Amino acid sequence: MEKNDTPKLDDLDFAILSYLQQDGRMSFTVIAEKLKVSIGTIRTRFNKLIEDGTINIVGRVNPENVGFHAYAHIAVFVRPASLNEKIAQKILKMPEVSFLAMTSGDYDLEVDVMCRDNDHLVRFIDDLAKIEGVHQTKTTMYFKVYKYAQPDLGLLK
Repeated sequence: MEKNDTPKLDDLDFAILSYLQQDGRMSFTVIAEKLKVSIGTIRTRFNKLIEDGTINIVGRVNPENVGFHAYAHIAVFVRPASLNEKIAQKILKMPEVSFLAMTSGDYDLEVDVMCRDNDHLVRFIDDLAKIEGVHQTKTTMYFKVYKYAQPDLGLLK
C-alpha cells in the first residue's frame, strides 16, 4: 500500500474497531461472538488493521496518575515558514511531545506536551525557543482535562 493510500474498511472492520475502542483487551472470541463471525475472521481482520496502520496497540496511561502534572498546548510561530518541516522534525524527537500538527491560521505548529511539573515545562519551552526558526511561542496550560478520547467511529455513519 502506498503511504498516502487510505485503507479500504468495511462495516466488519468498523465494528471490530468499535469493540476494541470500548475495551482494547477484548478477546477475539468475544468479538467474534458479538459479530457472529469466526475467530479466524476476527484475527485476519485485526492483523490487516495493524499491518495497514489503521490501529496500533498501546497502553494509554492517565498522565496525572503517573507523575505528569504540567500539561500544556503550545502555539509555535515559525519564521521563515520554509522551516516548518525542519522544525517539526526536531520537535517530534522531544519526548515531552504528545501531539504535533502543522496548522493554518495565526501560528504554524501546534504542540501538546506533558511535563512532570512547571519547572520541567519552562525548560521544555526554553529548549523549544532555541530551535532555529522558532520565532515565538504561546503557551496555554491545561488545568484540568475533561475528555481525552479517540474519534467516535459512530460519527462516520
